[in-house]
Amino acid sequence: MTKHIKALGTGCRNCEITANLIAQAAKDAGIVIRLEKVTDLAEIMSFGVMSTPGVVVNGKLVHAGGLPGPDDVRAWVAD
Repeated sequence: MTKHIKALGTGCRNCEITANLIAQAAKDAGIVIRLEKVTDLAEIMSFGVMSTPGVVVNGKLVHAGGLPGPDDVRAWVAD
């Protein structure tokens, strides 16, 4: 099953970096993921995120606010 990861953010620098970190971690691990960038504020807030970037993995919020650490990113993409 392919993981569905949503990078939540309005397009700020940290939001773009977070999406790129996730994509790179998946590539480095040789894992196929479905990465979706969500910029719609209503959808972002539907996850309870008040501070971006946020990350949702398979429908579960795993991060909100600030850049995620490399270990967290690797864990999100791992099988």
